[in-house]
Amino acid sequence: MESRSRQQNGPAKLNLSLMSNKSINILGISAYYHDSAAALISNGQLVAAAQEERFTRKKHDPGFPSNAVEYVLAEAGIDMQSIDHIVFYDKPLIKFERLMETYISYAPIGFRSFLMAMPIWLKEKLYQKKLLRDEFSKIANCKPAELPKLKFAEHHQSHAASAFFPSPYEKAAVLCMDGVGEWATTSVWLGDGNSLEPQWELDFPHSLGMLYSAFTYFTGFKVNSGEYKLMGLAPYGEPKYVDIILDQLIDLKEDGTFRLNMKYFNYATGLTMTNDHFAELFGSPARTAETEITQREMDLARSIQEVTEEVVLRIARTIHKELDVDYLCLAGGVALNCVANGRLLRDGPFKDIWIQPAAGDAGGAVGAAYAVWHQFLDKPRTVNGSDSMRGSYLGPAFSDNEIKQYLDSVDAKYTYYDNDEIYDKLSGVLADENIVGWFQGRMEFGPRALGGRSILGDPRSKKMQSVMNLKIKYRESFRPFAPSIKAEDVSDWFEHDRPSPYMLMVANVKKEHLISMTDEQQKLFGIEKLNIPRSKLPAITHVDYSARIQTVHKETNPKYYSLISSFNDKTDCPVLVNTSFNVRGEPIVCTPEDAYRCFMRTEMDYLVLEDFVLAKTDQPEWKHDDSWKDEFELD
Repeated sequence: MESRSRQQNGPAKLNLSLMSNKSINILGISAYYHDSAAALISNGQLVAAAQEERFTRKKHDPGFPSNAVEYVLAEAGIDMQSIDHIVFYDKPLIKFERLMETYISYAPIGFRSFLMAMPIWLKEKLYQKKLLRDEFSKIANCKPAELPKLKFAEHHQSHAASAFFPSPYEKAAVLCMDGVGEWATTSVWLGDGNSLEPQWELDFPHSLGMLYSAFTYFTGFKVNSGEYKLMGLAPYGEPKYVDIILDQLIDLKEDGTFRLNMKYFNYATGLTMTNDHFAELFGSPARTAETEITQREMDLARSIQEVTEEVVLRIARTIHKELDVDYLCLAGGVALNCVANGRLLRDGPFKDIWIQPAAGDAGGAVGAAYAVWHQFLDKPRTVNGSDSMRGSYLGPAFSDNEIKQYLDSVDAKYTYYDNDEIYDKLSGVLADENIVGWFQGRMEFGPRALGGRSILGDPRSKKMQSVMNLKIKYRESFRPFAPSIKAEDVSDWFEHDRPSPYMLMVANVKKEHLISMTDEQQKLFGIEKLNIPRSKLPAITHVDYSARIQTVHKETNPKYYSLISSFNDKTDCPVLVNTSFNVRGEPIVCTPEDAYRCFMRTEMDYLVLEDFVLAKTDQPEWKHDDSWKDEFELD
């Protein structure tokens, strides 16, 4: 552990014949920063993975993932005594070394931050191995000495392993870009069979992830949470600050390597991302959270988005030239920038790319476990043309009996369907512009709802985006929604010709479906563009005519596929609006109780829990106390 085809259109089927008493079970963990998670690999096959936030209802929960661990063990039908290897996704002592070296190099600047950080490190972080063993021993109800020896992968090794080993490629380049791991902020790897070899890296404090997060902070959004808002805001702006960014903030070389001008940043030693020099550069202080978003924020978002795309493209071209491979795998937080991914696919040098659906720290748990199987144990890897993430449906599912028991306990009114009539009913409901909470099968792993825990709507509706944002999600009106489309129809509606099952690619709506703007409409700027229909699918068409696509496949999610098929039969539209089943600041729902509570608190019209359909108008009175909105910290 000291070492540093095509995207799938169906999950690799779990080979239950391998799940014998002689199985080798590997438990991967990410924790103590953000998005804690657990993943279980048995004989090389990914059995289950889940984020702790889904159980605790605390978004991006960084704590030890005890609930997630207990879930993945239960899903596999084993206990801690059956675990052969436990692996953590990074190396805390190397991270502490980086922290200390950074403070020393910047001293005396950052002394206040140093005083705040050191007690936590001295009390907890330096003893993380003991903390982990104590937590696992509680779950196993045994002494720490009776547990398997803990292993520690490097942070970017975990990211790279999560990107390559489950990918559909026998050989591929791997690019990992995030805020920072131990030292690395950008790393390049070569994957071949069951080997994964580091090629080169860029180190802290020079970080594309940190640069993007600095603009997230400066535009008034929450770091490690609001970056996708910045991406969604970008099309409303103009790239007027690109030259300033390239001249003053980042020294970008032709090969994509770069250095940041740390004069403008505070994240290395301070308590904020940017400083007064940064504010002076852009003419005024950072926007205060929850205040009005101005044209400046939109222009800043557009500018940093274009710079980010340019960095990613240049590095990709360099990697392709150096490694001479046809395919690229991506992980790390920057890989969640689906606009950059779409441009990389269109304009980059690779035949295809594959992105780990849980590209952030949660996916590190999966990668660490794969690293033990393939790198530490040197087990072979079989590639069959599809990825092995199983559609990312790796979380809990609930039986009809469990759902009925809960619904009866709260006197909910429902109709049970034991046949395909449910699809005809729901497609009609959706075609009438109703909003449906959709709870089916196993919960998704990663930040995207993929038809397991989703809120659905009619993409043809001109009011759907506004209603969903303001009355269902309780979030900013500018936020776009994603289309779910039957995989075989994607190229009929979008400028995209291949699977995109994980909603990590952006492409434009095809020209024949666009609606021309009037001369008067074309003069509009910024948020004024929001309510102008851009296509026959206005609810999912962003102001730049783009959409974040999810292709839906019969093999991965047959019920969701059947619903879209039925909607298509009624409307000649094989697309649904898909957004995550939660309100702003809340993790995606996990249980039937979570789903019913969210349904009753919002203005959703219908709720579907497996084969149970509930109409809002039929439900018993719900106490309309808005104090629940304080339960979730705004993102």
